[in-house]
Amino acid sequence: MRSSIDRLRDYVAIPSVNPMGRSDIPAEWTGERRYAERVRDDLRSIGLDAALVGAGERTSVVAEARVPGAHETVLVASHLDTVPVDAMTIDPFDPRIEAGRLQGRGSCDTKGGMAALVAALERLLARGALRRSVVVVGEADEELGGRGVDDVLAHLGGSRPDWALATEPTGLEIVTHHKGIAVLRLEASGVAAHGSRPEAGRSAIVELSRAVLALEALRPEFAKRPDPVLGPASCSVGVIGGGKAPNVVPDSAWLLLDRRLLPGEGAEDVTREIEQALERASIHHVSVSNCWMGKPPLAIAATHAAVLACRAALSAAGLRDALGVAAFGTDAASLAARGIPALVMGPGSVEQAHTADEWVEVAQVEAMERFFERLLGSDA
Repeated sequence: MRSSIDRLRDYVAIPSVNPMGRSDIPAEWTGERRYAERVRDDLRSIGLDAALVGAGERTSVVAEARVPGAHETVLVASHLDTVPVDAMTIDPFDPRIEAGRLQGRGSCDTKGGMAALVAALERLLARGALRRSVVVVGEADEELGGRGVDDVLAHLGGSRPDWALATEPTGLEIVTHHKGIAVLRLEASGVAAHGSRPEAGRSAIVELSRAVLALEALRPEFAKRPDPVLGPASCSVGVIGGGKAPNVVPDSAWLLLDRRLLPGEGAEDVTREIEQALERASIHHVSVSNCWMGKPPLAIAATHAAVLACRAALSAAGLRDALGVAAFGTDAASLAARGIPALVMGPGSVEQAHTADEWVEVAQVEAMERFFERLLGSDA
């Protein structure tokens, strides 16, 4: 039998970079297909009927292990894609172990979770000790568009699990809540003129600058209506652009706004909120041109059966039983939005995810393997 660490080394060595719409990343690094094929083959080797779903290089993998008489089915999702490897200070695909840490792109986010799951399933199936039915999912495109969740659920059809666990890096803490993500594009219109006669035109950049200040003024409003678990919503201008030359009054400018969502907030809510803020500030030449919804917010009660099952498995594995919240979005929320209660838990820390020297503690991956053995080997 192969340990979770042996499997993790294999997985990290397979590039599965999400291209993020870029064309400058080597083709042999992009897409999830090669990693999906490896996970499929590993799952088949331990006795599961695994299949690839999705199109082209952006494929996901799904396998099901049904236990006769099991009272529930859990879906475990570990996304296949990683962020790009720009500016990494280590070889991203050379999974070395140093000082108890396995390094490489995806080691923390989230190939450690998949390695722990496959290793645990191999042991349980070999002993005939699987007690919970499980749907194993490695989904594509978690880091950007979320197409993998759609492909997986279309493949499952009407066969839906009772609940789901997404293996994001939480330090083995059970995350029950996280904020959602919306990205809004604001566009400003102006009137072009020669730079020597700015009074003859209207600067779109000046208009947009006024809008930025109006957005900053929303923070005190957010503080007045915090979520009892997640705290207040937030907004942050992350990208801004406009103008054609220093001697031309710009007739257009734009910005991208990161808006973190609380449970109950959606695209219409945040769009209307921004439009009202602009109106209050008498800003008439800036508008919201698009609101792209990323991950929705996540909220699952601490008393839900999924949370209780994970807490029991942690205790049985001799691990710390703790609940928490996360600042980042996950596919757990995407599953929950489609009617599958979900939570988040996995090895590693978000502080190491997406970093120049990404790594995960070997001990945490091994602990996650023990957790899965208790969770899936129990029918309670």
